[in-house]
Amino acid sequence: MSVDTETVMKIANLARIAMTEEEAEALKPDLNAILDWVEQLEEVDTGGVEPLAMVIENRTRMREDIVTDGSKRDDILANAPNAEHGFFAVPKVIE
Repeated sequence: MSVDTETVMKIANLARIAMTEEEAEALKPDLNAILDWVEQLEEVDTGGVEPLAMVIENRTRMREDIVTDGSKRDDILANAPNAEHGFFAVPKVIE
């Protein structure tokens, strides 16, 4: 299968991409090369191969779900401009 300039312009229109005739001509060999590669992939016999979600089998490392305070309160409060009694201190707002 090969792509002509008219097809490239139609694809660009469907993708809402503004393209001149010169740009379409320049893109045509790349699209044809991609289609040739896809045709080459279709020739590969994959009859005995099961579909894969991933090439390598990765397992998510799980940890025990324990609720903690993060043990970083002092580190976090060190960045605060004003802290009192282990909390951020903010100005009182009264309307």
